[in-house]
Amino acid sequence: MSELIDIDSKVTSLYEKVSMLIEQARRHVATTVNTTEVYTKFYVGQYIVEDEQQGKHRAQYGQQVLQSLSNRLTARFGKGWSVESLKLCRRFYIVYSNSVTSGYPNSSVKENQWLPNLRQTNDIYPNFTLSWSHYLILMRVDNPDARSFYEIECGQQQWSKRQLSRQVGSSLYERLALSRDKESVMRLAREGQTVEKPSDIIKNPITLEFLGLKPDVSYTESKLENAIINKMQQFLLELGKGFLFEARQKRFTFDEQHFYVDLVFYNRLLQCYVLVDLKTDKLTHQDLGQMQMYVNYYDRYVRQEFEKPTIGILLCESKNDALVELTLPKDANIYASAYQLYLPDKLLLQSKLKQWIDEFQEISEIE
Repeated sequence: MSELIDIDSKVTSLYEKVSMLIEQARRHVATTVNTTEVYTKFYVGQYIVEDEQQGKHRAQYGQQVLQSLSNRLTARFGKGWSVESLKLCRRFYIVYSNSVTSGYPNSSVKENQWLPNLRQTNDIYPNFTLSWSHYLILMRVDNPDARSFYEIECGQQQWSKRQLSRQVGSSLYERLALSRDKESVMRLAREGQTVEKPSDIIKNPITLEFLGLKPDVSYTESKLENAIINKMQQFLLELGKGFLFEARQKRFTFDEQHFYVDLVFYNRLLQCYVLVDLKTDKLTHQDLGQMQMYVNYYDRYVRQEFEKPTIGILLCESKNDALVELTLPKDANIYASAYQLYLPDKLLLQSKLKQWIDEFQEISEIE
């Protein structure tokens, strides 16, 4: 009997090892297939562009060439090679070959051993790591710095197509950039979002369109909190990197009084608690003082020696920077972030960011 148990134990151990190997292999195959598709589309676009650059035909003739090419490819390889698909391949090559020549941070020398008929020596191309569906979204991002940021973050955070689309639509790059200095803005395009200090997790505004609350209808803080709890996965995505949800209405008692923090998170990258208080009315100095008390309590009685100081975030419908600066000491680890229940005006944010960067440039020239 003991021998049978021992055999069963060995088989279980072997099964787990083999299962893990098969799962890893399947993931690798899926990744390889996706990557191969992306490079194929890139080189198809290259062939089309190089053919057009010969200058032997007008645009109308070029359309006829694409239609004829589409018909032949479809007849041989099936669906997926429509004229529209070929145009996307062409756009893909133009966008990403221009990115390389402008110093795109995700470029590298490629040896295309899987496609032997293509040029293989000393050609510098982007290092594609995402699926074709992701690049269809990224191609629509005109700003190369923003496109680079989204590509890096998508790879690091393993965003789905829907999540990437949402982050682009909510202007995540512009919202983060407007909360940073010039050097940090430049790092966004090169490295993605780096979380090294409390201000790195702040964005303005925080976009909560996924809650389904109408901006022109009054609602209570309790209703806002319930909506966030019901959409916690989306809320964590909006908060950004490293956030873990701990509790809602977290009670603590001091001097025989009970106090409640609306939402308590922990950021594993910063190794600290993040307290969030929701305000649907105008932000007041009393609100700031209350959050300061919450942060002080956590720093003195909750956080451990290895953990960093607690961060407090007042999530409010509108904020007054002058009031925050006047009320809180300069070293306070407390931030006020405005939220909105609709997607931001992308053009307005892009305009603000351009003005912000221009101001950086003017200061640099003066110095």
